[in-house]
Amino acid sequence: MHQLFGTAAIASFLVLASLSAQAADLAVKVPPPADPVMNWTGFYVGANAGATWDNTWLSAVTTTAFINTPSLSPLGTTAGPAAAVASTGKFGVGTGGFIGGVQAGYNYQMGRYVVGVETDIQGIGGADGFFTATQAAPRTGFPGDFMVATVAVSERLNYLGTLRGRAGFLVQPGLLLYGTGGLAYGGVQASTSISGMPLPATGTSSFAGSGGFGATTRVGWTVGGGGEWKLTPHWSVKAEYLYYDLGSISYGTTPMTAFLATGVLNFTNVSTSSGRVNGNLARVGVNYEFGAGPILAKN
Repeated sequence: MHQLFGTAAIASFLVLASLSAQAADLAVKVPPPADPVMNWTGFYVGANAGATWDNTWLSAVTTTAFINTPSLSPLGTTAGPAAAVASTGKFGVGTGGFIGGVQAGYNYQMGRYVVGVETDIQGIGGADGFFTATQAAPRTGFPGDFMVATVAVSERLNYLGTLRGRAGFLVQPGLLLYGTGGLAYGGVQASTSISGMPLPATGTSSFAGSGGFGATTRVGWTVGGGGEWKLTPHWSVKAEYLYYDLGSISYGTTPMTAFLATGVLNFTNVSTSSGRVNGNLARVGVNYEFGAGPILAKN
């Protein structure tokens, strides 16, 4: 009888061991749950902040001796041309300031590639550039006599907007590196003022003129790149750099006239200012995407 019970116990143990092994095999073969993958397709809106600074915003002032009356005074032969030389030059007007604005766009994901379009606009604070220079030019035939002129140039970028295409690659499911480029536009202001006099005083009056390029929207192009990282299926943060070029501007000043002590006209000069509006923009931003949220990866 004891032998019978021993045999039955051994058989039961072997059956239980076999069932446990089969259960372990079944547990191993159960596939793990699929990992979520960020879905980049969809519309989004967001906000940004950063800084902008000019690239080579150089203002060139060219002054021409327009009217000269040498027959009225021996100074008339040289005062006008010398005043023109003293009022001419190239002046580096540095602009820069803080930016803040909004953006909106649409992404379309194709595997690990993402393409889309984005538009943005931002106001600019403190982006004023100002430069003043005083120059002197000798009057031919009059040793020690000069015409002295002070030239003041200012420029300002009031706002900047873009409409760009974007194309990038997902180095990780939630990290997009991209290049971007397209249309840029911005509000530009500029002004030039010139004043001068003979040194020493020799009977010719002082002269002055001014002009400006007022609050005009300029259109150009932009190119750059950046990175965007999804914190959640709907929220992402980005860092971006753009170079922009809004083309050239040109404007004239009012005529600059000097008279002799007798009240007779000595000379009249005219000036033209020109420059190129281009620069750099670096910013960070946050986006909210109205997409479908995460999708499941295939195992």
